[in-house]
Amino acid sequence: MSARPEPVETPRKVNLTEKLGLFAEHWSPKIVGELNGQHVKLAKLQGEFVWHHHDQEDELFLVLHGQLRMELRSGDIVIDPGEFLIVPRGVEHRPVCDQEVHVLLFEPASTLNTGNVRSERTQDQLDRI
Repeated sequence: MSARPEPVETPRKVNLTEKLGLFAEHWSPKIVGELNGQHVKLAKLQGEFVWHHHDQEDELFLVLHGQLRMELRSGDIVIDPGEFLIVPRGVEHRPVCDQEVHVLLFEPASTLNTGNVRSERTQDQLDRI
């Protein structure tokens, strides 16, 4: 007789528009999913963030709404809706948005939003929505 498999969580879909409607604050990522040690996060951005890098983690920024300018020491990259940018670990960067931007972030669960810098925008604990 074989052992019964462990119960598996039932898959659930996530409506990004609905989740984005649950919060208004900028630069405060919300966890909307997890897989393989990675967090899927939503964030609303506006203005300038802090220059920072991540020693251990790569970050993926997928723009859902608006236009994100990622400032890099080597030059800026503009990311439009439907486009994404992967910032490799160790690369110093600063997200900048003239208007509100909605992004989906995909990064290891250990990723601190301000990386190697602590500031008033550092989020040690993220809300799950």
